[in-house]
Amino acid sequence: MTARAVKLRRGWRPGSVPLLVGGILTALLVGIALTSLVWTPADPARMRILQKLKAPLVSGLLGTDQLGRDVASMLMRGAFNSLTTAFAAVGLGAVLGTLAGVAAAANHTLDAVLMRICDALFALPPILSAIMLGALLGPGALTAIVAIGVFMIPVFARVSRGAAMQIWARDYIMAARMAGKGTARITLEHVLPNISAQVIVQVTIQLAMAILTEAGLSFLGLGLPPPAPTWGRMLAEAQTYLLQAPHLALAPGLAIAAAVLGLNLLGDGLAARLDPRRRQAT
Repeated sequence: MTARAVKLRRGWRPGSVPLLVGGILTALLVGIALTSLVWTPADPARMRILQKLKAPLVSGLLGTDQLGRDVASMLMRGAFNSLTTAFAAVGLGAVLGTLAGVAAAANHTLDAVLMRICDALFALPPILSAIMLGALLGPGALTAIVAIGVFMIPVFARVSRGAAMQIWARDYIMAARMAGKGTARITLEHVLPNISAQVIVQVTIQLAMAILTEAGLSFLGLGLPPPAPTWGRMLAEAQTYLLQAPHLALAPGLAIAAAVLGLNLLGDGLAARLDPRRRQAT
Protein backbone atom coordinates (compact mmCIF):
# COMPACT_ATOMS: atom_id res chain seq x y z
CA MET A 1 0.00 0.00 0.00
CA THR A 2 1.44 3.35 -1.02
CA ALA A 3 2.04 6.18 1.43
CA ARG A 4 -0.73 8.20 -0.22
CA ALA A 5 -3.21 5.34 0.15
CA VAL A 6 -2.27 4.91 3.82
CA LYS A 7 -2.74 8.63 4.38
CA LEU A 8 -6.14 8.61 2.69
CA ARG A 9 -7.20 5.54 4.69
CA ARG A 10 -6.17 7.14 7.97
CA GLY A 11 -7.97 10.34 7.06
CA TRP A 12 -11.12 8.46 6.15
CA ARG A 13 -13.76 8.65 8.83
CA PRO A 14 -16.86 6.44 9.20
CA GLY A 15 -20.00 7.88 7.67
CA SER A 16 -18.12 10.31 5.41
CA VAL A 17 -19.99 9.52 2.19
CA PRO A 18 -23.54 9.44 3.69
CA LEU A 19 -22.76 12.55 5.72
CA LEU A 20 -21.48 14.41 2.64
CA VAL A 21 -24.32 13.38 0.33
CA GLY A 22 -26.99 13.84 2.98
CA GLY A 23 -25.55 17.20 3.99
CA ILE A 24 -25.57 18.43 0.39
CA LEU A 25 -29.17 17.30 -0.23
CA THR A 26 -30.37 18.75 3.08
CA ALA A 27 -28.54 22.04 2.55
CA LEU A 28 -30.06 22.28 -0.93
CA LEU A 29 -33.53 21.63 0.48
CA VAL A 30 -33.14 24.26 3.22
CA GLY A 31 -31.65 26.73 0.74
CA ILE A 32 -34.60 26.33 -1.65
CA ALA A 33 -37.06 26.69 1.23
CA LEU A 34 -35.45 29.90 2.46
CA THR A 35 -35.10 31.30 -1.05
CA SER A 36 -38.85 30.88 -1.57
CA LEU A 37 -39.45 33.49 1.15
CA VAL A 38 -37.80 36.22 -0.93
CA TRP A 39 -38.04 34.94 -4.50
CA THR A 40 -39.96 32.43 -6.61
CA PRO A 41 -40.22 32.32 -10.42
CA ALA A 42 -43.88 33.37 -10.10
CA ASP A 43 -46.49 33.94 -7.43
CA PRO A 44 -47.32 30.42 -6.17
CA ALA A 45 -50.98 31.38 -5.66
CA ARG A 46 -51.47 33.18 -8.97
CA MET A 47 -53.99 31.38 -11.19
CA ARG A 48 -53.77 31.64 -15.00
CA ILE A 49 -56.52 29.50 -16.44
CA LEU A 50 -55.34 30.04 -20.01
CA GLN A 51 -51.97 28.54 -19.07
CA LYS A 52 -53.29 25.47 -17.27
CA LEU A 53 -51.64 22.05 -17.56
CA LYS A 54 -48.69 23.30 -19.58
CA ALA A 55 -45.73 20.95 -19.88
CA PRO A 56 -42.35 21.72 -18.29
CA LEU A 57 -40.35 24.39 -20.14
CA VAL A 58 -43.44 25.36 -22.16
CA SER A 59 -44.67 27.60 -19.34
CA GLY A 60 -42.17 27.81 -16.52
CA LEU A 61 -39.41 25.39 -15.54
CA LEU A 62 -41.76 22.64 -14.32
CA GLY A 63 -44.93 23.59 -16.15
CA THR A 64 -48.28 24.62 -14.65
CA ASP A 65 -51.08 22.86 -12.78
CA GLN A 66 -54.82 22.60 -13.43
CA LEU A 67 -55.31 26.23 -12.34
CA GLY A 68 -52.36 27.61 -14.27
CA ARG A 69 -50.18 28.03 -11.18
CA ASP A 70 -46.43 27.71 -11.64
CA VAL A 71 -45.36 24.27 -10.36
CA ALA A 72 -41.77 25.28 -9.64
CA SER A 73 -42.91 28.18 -7.46
CA MET A 74 -45.39 25.96 -5.62
CA LEU A 75 -42.67 23.35 -5.10
CA MET A 76 -40.30 25.94 -3.61
CA ARG A 77 -42.92 27.40 -1.26
CA GLY A 78 -44.12 23.89 -0.43
CA ALA A 79 -40.58 23.04 0.71
CA PHE A 80 -40.74 25.87 3.24
CA ASN A 81 -44.20 24.88 4.47
CA SER A 82 -43.28 21.21 4.77
CA LEU A 83 -40.00 21.94 6.56
CA THR A 84 -41.63 24.41 8.94
CA THR A 85 -44.25 21.90 9.98
CA ALA A 86 -41.69 19.09 10.28
CA PHE A 87 -39.23 21.16 12.34
CA ALA A 88 -41.98 22.38 14.68
CA ALA A 89 -43.37 18.88 15.17
CA VAL A 90 -39.97 17.26 15.74
CA GLY A 91 -38.97 20.11 18.05
CA LEU A 92 -42.09 19.52 20.12
CA GLY A 93 -41.47 15.79 20.27
CA ALA A 94 -37.74 16.18 20.98
CA VAL A 95 -38.17 18.59 23.88
CA LEU A 96 -41.00 16.75 25.61
CA GLY A 97 -39.65 13.30 24.81
CA THR A 98 -36.10 14.05 25.98
CA LEU A 99 -37.38 15.57 29.22
CA ALA A 100 -39.54 12.52 29.81
CA GLY A 101 -36.67 10.17 29.01
CA VAL A 102 -34.12 11.75 31.34
CA ALA A 103 -36.74 12.00 34.09
CA ALA A 104 -37.57 8.32 33.68
CA ALA A 105 -33.88 7.36 33.82
CA ALA A 106 -33.43 9.25 37.09
CA ASN A 107 -36.47 7.90 38.94
CA HIS A 108 -37.78 4.33 38.93
CA THR A 109 -41.36 5.34 39.76
CA LEU A 110 -41.45 7.89 36.96
CA ASP A 111 -39.84 5.33 34.68
CA ALA A 112 -42.72 2.90 35.16
CA VAL A 113 -45.38 5.58 34.64
CA LEU A 114 -43.81 7.46 31.71
CA MET A 115 -42.85 4.37 29.76
CA ARG A 116 -46.41 3.04 29.98
CA ILE A 117 -47.65 6.40 28.67
CA CYS A 118 -45.15 6.11 25.82
CA ASP A 119 -46.47 2.63 25.03
CA ALA A 120 -49.97 4.09 24.82
CA LEU A 121 -48.81 6.87 22.51
CA PHE A 122 -47.10 4.34 20.24
CA ALA A 123 -50.52 2.77 19.72
CA LEU A 124 -51.85 6.00 18.14
CA PRO A 125 -50.61 6.49 14.56
CA PRO A 126 -50.10 10.17 13.68
CA ILE A 127 -52.61 10.14 10.82
CA LEU A 128 -55.33 8.65 13.04
CA SER A 129 -54.60 11.19 15.80
CA ALA A 130 -54.63 13.97 13.19
CA ILE A 131 -58.07 12.91 12.03
CA MET A 132 -59.32 13.10 15.60
CA LEU A 133 -57.63 16.47 16.16
CA GLY A 134 -58.99 17.71 12.85
CA ALA A 135 -62.50 17.01 14.05
CA LEU A 136 -61.81 19.13 17.15
CA LEU A 137 -59.49 21.87 15.84
CA GLY A 138 -60.15 21.79 12.13
CA PRO A 139 -57.52 21.15 9.44
CA GLY A 140 -54.43 23.33 9.67
CA ALA A 141 -50.77 23.59 10.59
CA LEU A 142 -51.48 23.23 14.31
CA THR A 143 -53.30 19.96 13.76
CA ALA A 144 -50.39 18.52 11.77
CA ILE A 145 -47.74 19.77 14.21
CA VAL A 146 -49.52 18.41 17.30
CA ALA A 147 -50.36 15.09 15.65
CA ILE A 148 -46.81 14.47 14.43
CA GLY A 149 -45.20 15.92 17.56
CA VAL A 150 -47.21 13.70 19.92
CA PHE A 151 -46.17 10.67 17.88
CA MET A 152 -42.49 11.73 18.19
CA ILE A 153 -42.55 12.04 22.01
CA PRO A 154 -42.24 8.31 22.81
CA VAL A 155 -39.50 7.92 20.19
CA PHE A 156 -37.29 10.55 21.83
CA ALA A 157 -38.27 9.35 25.29
CA ARG A 158 -37.02 5.84 24.54
CA VAL A 159 -33.77 7.05 22.97
CA SER A 160 -32.96 9.58 25.71
CA ARG A 161 -33.93 7.16 28.49
CA GLY A 162 -31.62 4.44 27.20
CA ALA A 163 -28.71 6.84 26.75
CA ALA A 164 -29.31 8.52 30.11
CA MET A 165 -29.40 5.20 31.98
CA GLN A 166 -25.94 4.41 30.60
CA ILE A 167 -24.67 7.77 31.85
CA TRP A 168 -26.15 7.24 35.32
CA ALA A 169 -24.09 4.04 35.60
CA ARG A 170 -20.79 5.85 35.07
CA ASP A 171 -18.27 6.37 37.86
CA TYR A 172 -18.23 10.16 37.53
CA ILE A 173 -21.94 10.25 38.34
CA MET A 174 -21.19 8.46 41.60
CA ALA A 175 -18.44 11.01 42.26
CA ALA A 176 -20.89 13.84 41.60
CA ARG A 177 -23.34 12.32 44.09
CA MET A 178 -20.60 12.05 46.70
CA ALA A 179 -19.79 15.70 46.07
CA GLY A 180 -23.32 16.58 47.17
CA LYS A 181 -24.92 17.25 43.79
CA GLY A 182 -28.63 16.53 43.52
CA THR A 183 -30.44 14.62 40.78
CA ALA A 184 -31.57 17.74 38.94
CA ARG A 185 -28.09 19.26 38.90
CA ILE A 186 -26.45 16.02 37.75
CA THR A 187 -29.03 15.75 34.97
CA LEU A 188 -28.34 19.29 33.75
CA GLU A 189 -24.56 19.20 34.11
CA HIS A 190 -23.71 15.62 33.16
CA VAL A 191 -26.59 13.65 31.67
CA LEU A 192 -28.06 16.05 29.12
CA PRO A 193 -24.69 17.14 27.63
CA ASN A 194 -23.61 13.52 27.23
CA ILE A 195 -26.78 12.34 25.47
CA SER A 196 -27.03 15.36 23.14
CA ALA A 197 -25.28 13.52 20.29
CA GLN A 198 -27.85 10.69 20.29
CA VAL A 199 -30.71 13.19 20.44
CA ILE A 200 -29.30 15.20 17.51
CA VAL A 201 -28.99 12.07 15.39
CA GLN A 202 -32.55 11.10 16.26
CA VAL A 203 -33.80 14.60 15.37
CA THR A 204 -32.29 14.26 11.90
CA ILE A 205 -33.83 10.84 11.33
CA GLN A 206 -37.25 11.87 12.67
CA LEU A 207 -37.29 14.95 10.43
CA ALA A 208 -37.43 12.61 7.44
CA MET A 209 -40.33 10.73 9.02
CA ALA A 210 -42.07 14.02 9.84
CA ILE A 211 -41.83 15.21 6.24
CA LEU A 212 -43.38 11.95 5.04
CA THR A 213 -46.14 12.15 7.65
CA GLU A 214 -46.86 15.81 6.88
CA ALA A 215 -47.15 14.93 3.20
CA GLY A 216 -49.62 12.19 4.08
CA LEU A 217 -51.68 14.52 6.24
CA SER A 218 -51.72 17.19 3.52
CA PHE A 219 -52.71 14.52 1.02
CA LEU A 220 -55.74 13.80 3.21
CA GLY A 221 -56.54 17.52 3.55
CA LEU A 222 -55.39 17.81 7.17
CA GLY A 223 -52.36 20.02 6.58
CA LEU A 224 -52.07 23.70 5.73
CA PRO A 225 -55.29 24.96 4.10
CA PRO A 226 -55.28 26.32 0.53
CA PRO A 227 -53.90 28.38 -1.09
CA ALA A 228 -50.69 27.61 0.87
CA PRO A 229 -48.91 24.97 -1.27
CA THR A 230 -47.71 21.72 0.31
CA TRP A 231 -46.12 18.73 -1.36
CA GLY A 232 -48.80 16.36 -0.10
CA ARG A 233 -51.69 18.42 -1.46
CA MET A 234 -49.86 18.85 -4.77
CA LEU A 235 -49.79 15.05 -5.03
CA ALA A 236 -53.47 14.81 -4.10
CA GLU A 237 -54.49 17.38 -6.71
CA ALA A 238 -52.35 15.64 -9.36
CA GLN A 239 -54.26 12.35 -9.14
CA THR A 240 -56.92 13.45 -11.60
CA TYR A 241 -54.35 14.50 -14.20
CA LEU A 242 -51.81 11.66 -14.04
CA LEU A 243 -52.24 10.72 -17.70
CA GLN A 244 -52.71 14.25 -19.01
CA ALA A 245 -49.99 15.96 -16.96
CA PRO A 246 -47.74 13.46 -15.13
CA HIS A 247 -45.31 16.23 -14.18
CA LEU A 248 -47.80 17.42 -11.56
CA ALA A 249 -47.19 14.28 -9.50
CA LEU A 250 -43.57 13.72 -10.52
CA ALA A 251 -42.28 17.05 -9.16
CA PRO A 252 -43.57 16.83 -5.56
CA GLY A 253 -42.94 13.07 -5.47
CA LEU A 254 -39.28 13.50 -6.34
CA ALA A 255 -39.01 16.42 -3.89
CA ILE A 256 -40.33 14.27 -1.02
CA ALA A 257 -38.02 11.39 -2.00
CA ALA A 258 -34.96 13.66 -2.18
CA ALA A 259 -35.75 15.31 1.17
CA VAL A 260 -36.25 11.98 2.95
CA LEU A 261 -33.14 10.47 1.34
CA GLY A 262 -31.00 13.46 2.28
CA LEU A 263 -32.13 13.52 5.90
CA ASN A 264 -31.77 9.75 6.30
CA LEU A 265 -28.25 9.82 4.87
CA LEU A 266 -27.39 12.77 7.08
CA GLY A 267 -28.68 10.90 10.12
CA ASP A 268 -26.72 7.76 9.20
CA GLY A 269 -23.57 9.80 8.67
CA LEU A 270 -23.94 11.60 11.98
CA ALA A 271 -24.62 8.32 13.78
CA ALA A 272 -21.44 6.80 12.31
CA ARG A 273 -19.42 9.84 13.34
CA LEU A 274 -20.84 10.17 16.84
CA ASP A 275 -21.25 6.49 17.80
CA PRO A 276 -17.95 5.26 19.30
CA ARG A 277 -18.87 1.62 18.64
CA ARG A 278 -19.11 2.30 14.90
CA ARG A 279 -15.81 4.19 14.92
CA GLN A 280 -14.02 1.29 16.58
CA ALA A 281 -15.46 -1.19 14.09
CA THR A 282 -13.96 0.64 11.10
